[in-house]
Amino acid sequence: MNTTQSYDTIIVGGGQAGLATGYYLKQQGRDIVILDGHERIGTSWRNRWDSLQLFTPARFNGLPGMPFPAPAHHTPTKDEMADYLEAYAAHFELPVRTGIWIEELSKQGDQFVLTASRSSTGSERPHSTHSGPALRFTADNVVVATGFYHSPKIPAFSSEIAPDIVQFHSSAYRRPSQVQKGPVLVVGAANSGAEIALELAQNHQVWLSGRHPGNEPTRPGSVLDHVIVPLMWFIFSYVLNVKTPIGRKLRPKFLNLGGVPLARVRPANLQAAGVERVYARTVGVQDGLPVLADGRALDVSNIIWCTGFQSDYDWIDLPIFDDEGRPIHERGVVTAVPGLYFVGLFFQTALASVLVGGVGKDAAYIAETIAARSPVSRTNQLRSGTRQDARAA
Repeated sequence: MNTTQSYDTIIVGGGQAGLATGYYLKQQGRDIVILDGHERIGTSWRNRWDSLQLFTPARFNGLPGMPFPAPAHHTPTKDEMADYLEAYAAHFELPVRTGIWIEELSKQGDQFVLTASRSSTGSERPHSTHSGPALRFTADNVVVATGFYHSPKIPAFSSEIAPDIVQFHSSAYRRPSQVQKGPVLVVGAANSGAEIALELAQNHQVWLSGRHPGNEPTRPGSVLDHVIVPLMWFIFSYVLNVKTPIGRKLRPKFLNLGGVPLARVRPANLQAAGVERVYARTVGVQDGLPVLADGRALDVSNIIWCTGFQSDYDWIDLPIFDDEGRPIHERGVVTAVPGLYFVGLFFQTALASVLVGGVGKDAAYIAETIAARSPVSRTNQLRSGTRQDARAA
């Protein structure tokens, strides 16, 4: 017989958003658990391509209570970020349970009900196969901290591509050895596409298809960047914010932005590396080959779809979404369903919300809102202490 595990607050997602929220809620003495589908904290970072580095320097990549352990201007690698998140959870003894995928979130009366299953293989994909008996959790409050990058977005016509052409989404790209000999078409020219194209150009003929998203004014790590970044951080945090008129005006435009400006790669870098920049979009297939909007069919051996992601909240069985599938909220608070919150959404309260170092402000606000709605009871404090004692034993 399956048993139900009850908590005051359940956090879904053990990335930076979930850990920051857990930090504040634990300070309240609240009985919480952080549920994450990955087998290890930081896996979503470890599973990105090998050469990936963050764009923001270490001084802006810390979570509440623990600065990032590196020189201020160091731009961390993806593995350094993953290790930091793992160390953060251990340092604050956050109650993270890994390998648990949430299948459904619903509400029965005043209680949220979460049905989950254990990962059978440690897969990091949202639609992987799970096994084992169903798990059931209930809570007074639920914080969804799964971020906004969920399911890879690939054009439907990709299924018509010739079978001898290797193709996969950028989320599956790790290193150049994954592609076979011959030319490569990288579809999507924002940061991921530009960086992957530049890396592959060392040993392949590469086409990069898609509009130019523009460039940030400075390169990460440059001397000028050291001067500009603090100013940009202030603007991202306090100017482009839902509290300001300009922030409220520009927020819808940012939400519908196809790709942010290039940070590290410049058009000159691509040209020097021999990347053929194609500003026409990839729109279809002809005789098994990808076709550009200008009518050209490209004879390539590989295609990498750097075409972004789409939100996937199919597991949330609550009427809280707009016509585009995005949660309707006010600074992460779902007013239509009391007790439900989000942390880690793009431009949740400010443009900095999407950055590692910016998520802490949103987490603090949500924790304060939860405290105001449901003060910590003596029962919850005792239950939380009992769980901690059991883990220590």
